Formats: sequence, structure tokens, C-alpha cells
Amino acid sequence: MLNSFQILLIFRVLFLFSHTYAVKSICWSQLCMKLKFSRKLRILTFSLLATLAAIFCLYLYETKDARQFEQLSQDLLYTELSGNTISLHYTLAYPENYGLSADPILPSSFTDVDTRAQVTEWQRRLSCIDPQKLDPQDRYAYLLFDRFLALTLEGADFTYYTDPLSPSSGMVSGLPVLLADYTFRTKKDVEDYLGILEQTGAYFDALIRYEQEKSSAGLFMSDTSADNVIEQCDSIMDPVLLSDGSHFLQQTFTERLDGLASDEIITGEEKQQYIDKNNLLLTTVMAPAYERVGDAFLVLKGTGTNPYGLCYYPEGKEYYTYLLAQTTGSSRSIPEIRRLLEKDYQKNFHALHDLVKDHPGLLKLSPEDFSLSLNMQNSYSDHPEEPGDTDLPTKPAATSDILCRLSEAILDDLQKQMKPDFPKLTCIPEAKAGQEHDGESNSVSCQIKKVSSSMEAYSSPAYYLTPPIDDLWHNTIYLNEPNITDDLTLYTTLSHEGYPGHLYQTVYSQSFLNQQNASCIRSMLHYGGFVEGWAVYVENLSYGYAAQLTKNEEAAAYIEACRLNRNLHLCLYSYMDIAIHYDGATPEQIGRFLENLGLGQHTNVETIYEYLVEEPCNYLKYYLGYLEFLSLKQQAEKLWGTDYSDYRFHKFVLETGPSDFRSLGELVTAHPYPGQNFGNQS
Repeated sequence: MLNSFQILLIFRVLFLFSHTYAVKSICWSQLCMKLKFSRKLRILTFSLLATLAAIFCLYLYETKDARQFEQLSQDLLYTELSGNTISLHYTLAYPENYGLSADPILPSSFTDVDTRAQVTEWQRRLSCIDPQKLDPQDRYAYLLFDRFLALTLEGADFTYYTDPLSPSSGMVSGLPVLLADYTFRTKKDVEDYLGILEQTGAYFDALIRYEQEKSSAGLFMSDTSADNVIEQCDSIMDPVLLSDGSHFLQQTFTERLDGLASDEIITGEEKQQYIDKNNLLLTTVMAPAYERVGDAFLVLKGTGTNPYGLCYYPEGKEYYTYLLAQTTGSSRSIPEIRRLLEKDYQKNFHALHDLVKDHPGLLKLSPEDFSLSLNMQNSYSDHPEEPGDTDLPTKPAATSDILCRLSEAILDDLQKQMKPDFPKLTCIPEAKAGQEHDGESNSVSCQIKKVSSSMEAYSSPAYYLTPPIDDLWHNTIYLNEPNITDDLTLYTTLSHEGYPGHLYQTVYSQSFLNQQNASCIRSMLHYGGFVEGWAVYVENLSYGYAAQLTKNEEAAAYIEACRLNRNLHLCLYSYMDIAIHYDGATPEQIGRFLENLGLGQHTNVETIYEYLVEEPCNYLKYYLGYLEFLSLKQQAEKLWGTDYSDYRFHKFVLETGPSDFRSLGELVTAHPYPGQNFGNQS
């Protein structure tokens, strides 16, 4: 039956035809055919719309898991970064592109009482997602996050076992370093920085409360460690340096403002206003905060009940087992790790013994007896020779400028020597205006800086500042000049921090993940064993590169002896870490252990023991990570057979990116052909 609309349509058709042709010329049968066609068209249109709706619904169903995982990733990014402006700034150069914009803030609580509830909620949301419906990149991120959460849950009950004010790596010495390199790209960055300074008082007050609660729980640090923290508080925010404007937090602040002023981002008047406010906040907020920390530790000193390893605490052994897995990314048991270290020590010891046997003159050599040949002027010499001179004495650098020039030459040489075995940085980010880079080279912007003299006693021999994931172009390596004693030390240190070490691995892996649109979860998970293990792995290779620069076989043998000796020390310290924190070895027992190895006479047992107590698992992060890479390499060689090459193995690791070693090993097994991770061909 025709509805009213269809009847009106008929009369409209008749009316139109009456003005064009004679009505009598229209055949009723033709009209009926037109109406029939209209009905078919409606049916066809409805069917098409229904089909499209079904396809759309199917699309929504099939992509539900991917969309849920993307939302979870974004929520994790916001949760982790919104509560700490320093973490946000060091992770994202342009947070507004990620929908993140907030007032400057520092953490105000360190007890993590809600950790278990938060982790459980992340696990619940993750369990609602089917990883098999994710693409390979997201599926791997899912696996890493799932295992990360499970491990984090294991450590949720050890609230007062962490030590954010450890004298070796705590925030008393760490915060000034982060502030000194807080990049100023915009005026807002300066204002955020000053906002952070305003909160340093509340930040350290929260840390003091944590240490007081830690003391009440019977878990406060030893008297020796407390004395070290007090000494840091007295010296780092030196009132004399602050009063005359020569403190490094004043100098670096002005230098960063100079860059903004030269780019006309701020005016000269604004620059002076910022400088005045920075000086005011340093002297009235941050310096008094350090005084309060020092005073609090004077009161708390003596409440520590354990000057030895973690196992002497009620749950210390369980905490150490968790910490070892969390720090290194290794899933091996402690007995297995111990056997691995023993085997490695024996291998390196016998190799060094045989090397000395073949080259007895090595025992009489020192670093000053040979030099590395670099294509540059004699940087360490008081009277430089002509360019291209190959006789570089190993005298410590006289000035920072000399050290930086030699460092640049070494980084250039490292990039040349690594080329056959490492892929090029072909997917680095676009250069900003006024900057250029050669997409065919491994080189990105790298600035060599010297650690401030006031921080030398509390800083590592060298360190690399990881750039934001959305601005990988700018990189910085800090050198602690008193620790750079000779050419070989500088050469291998720069291989560890620069090429093919931290800088190269960070820029390559992160830029590849960016190019693949990998989940931002990958940037939120930190794998210290992967990062430091890779650096020790390539540092070992750099001894071979350095040997290529020498002029004689004896010097090359000496360099190899230095490599073996360093590995022996790292292995030994890792072994003692387990002995102290898991087995309960005392200083006296460690002393006898070293004497049995013939090392007691030339070793400061007290200093070594003190550091290992303050920084559990730190040496293992480096050396066990290195041994895990050697094991992974052997696994790849076996599976890939004739298709294996060091180049392909390195490419596989770099494109996979930071991971725990269990997941890395499974990925090698699942894709037994090089370059097959995430569907990429070599």
C-alpha cells in the first residue's frame, strides 16, 4: 500500500510531465515501472547502509582491544608524568602535543601506600585486552607491561626499603644535576623551573618525613651513610658560592637564559627579573631545605640498626631478590647468577694469565707508556705538535676545553670504527630550524660538559643525560675530570656514554620506536640492566677499537689486559654484592675473601663495602646486564646459523628496544631469523 508521501510523489510526477509532454503520451505502465524502480532503489540504499553499519560495527569490535590499549597507554603516560614536572620535562620536550599541560609540581609523598591498588587496577584493565588482537609492536609492549606490573606488585610491600636520599645516588646530589640541565625552550619552561624551585622546601620536607618513618620502622641507614648525606647538605648548597653568584645553579641558569635572549624569546628586562628570582629562591627556599635535611639526619643518626647487607633486615632477603630482578631485568635465580659470575671470573682470569704469560713485559707497563693515535692535535701536551701527530701522552687534561676537544675527536673515531658492525642512525628526528644533520651518518648533536667542581665528589666518572623522546637531537655527556686519568680511560668512557653506548642506543631505539608509532608504554618502562648492560657490552668492543690506534703489539696486548682486568673487577664487585646482601658477608669476611684472591693488600675494603651496602644491585645492573647480552648473542648465533652477523644481532637488539632479558630471549626464539622482530626484514 502506498503511503501519503508516495501518493504525493505520483501527483508530483504527473504534474511535471504535464508541463513537458502531453499527459496522454505517458503510458501508465511506464509510470508503474518508475515507481517499481524507486522502491528497488530504496531497498538497495537501505541494504547498503545496513552493510556499511555492519562493517563499521565489525571494525569497532575488531579494533576494540587496540583502542583500549591505546587509551591505557595514554592514561599511563598522564599518570606517571602529571605528578612530577621534572620527569615530564625530561621525558617530553613538547608535552602539549601529548595533551599534557599542568602547573609545576614535585612529588610530596614517598611511601607509595597506594602502589598495590594502582598496580592491581592497571592489571585489571590490561586483562580486559586480548593481546592477540594487537599488532606486533603493541603485543610486545603488552607483554613487557604485564611482566613489569607483576614484578612491581612483588615489591609493593617493601615500602621503607627504598632510600631516595642515599648518599651515592639520592636526591640530595641528584636534584641539583637535574635542575642544572633543565632545558629552557620557551618562557614557560623558565617559569616552570622557578615554580619547581619554590617547591623544593616542601619536597625535601616530605623526604625528611619518609626518613623519619623509615627510622621508626628500624630501617634507617648506617651512621657512615648518614654522615655522608650531612656532608653533602653542607657543601652542595654552599652559602659562600650563592652569595657571590658563582654557584653552578646560578651560572647554568644564566647561560640558559642567554640562549632564550639571543633567540628573542625573552627580553633583557625579563632575563634580569628571572635571574633575581632564581637567586632569591636558591637562597631562601632551596638552601634552607638542605639545611633542614642535614639537621634531620643529625637527629636520626644512630637510629640505624644495621650497618651490613639487606639480609639483616626482617624481609631483607626477599627484598634483595625482588630488587635484583627489578634492577637488572634478569629472571635468573640468585644461585644461577652466582654460578654465571664464577664461570665468567674464571674465564677472564685465565685469559689474563695467559696474556701476561705471552707478554711478560705487561707487568711493567702503565698507561703512560703508550698512547692512542687520533687525527687531531696533541690535546694533552703542553706544547702541541702539528695536526695529525699520533703521539698523545696520557697526562690529565689541563683545561676543560682541551678535554672537550679530545672527546670530540674520540667520538668521531668511535663512529668510524663501529660502522661495519652497527646500523646507521637513519631514522633520527627532523632537525629544528637552523640545525643540520647528515641522515647518512651516525652523528647527532652531542655537547661535552664538565661536572661542576662542587659536584665532582658526588658524581659518577661520566654520565649521559637521556633526551626527551620527542627531541632526540640534543644530547649531553658529562665528564668528571678528576676521574679521567689517561687516554684509554677517556676513550672507553666515551664509548660507554656515547658511541656505540648510551647516546647511540637511546637515539636509535627511541627514534625507531617513534617511527613505528610504538605505544608510549615503551617510554614509561625503564630497564636498567638492558641500558647499562649494552653500554658495558660495547665498552668491551671499544678496547679493540683502541688497540687499532696503537703502534705496536705490546700496547695492544696491554689494552686487552686492561679490558680483562676491568671485567674481573666488575664481576668481583657483583659477586660481593650478592655475598653482602643475600648471604650476609661482613667487612671482615669480604676482607679475607679479597686476601685469598691476592687483592687485599691494595684494596680499601671499607670503602668498597660501604658503597656496596649503599647501592645494592648497582654493579649487577652493569655486569649481569652485560653477561645477559653475551648469552643472548650466543642464542642468536645458534638459532640464526649462517645468517648470523654481529650487525644483524645489534640491529635486532636496537630495534627491539629496552626490555627485560626474558622477553628479549623469547623474541629471539619466536623469530629465529635475523631482522624478523615485529615483521621487519633485515
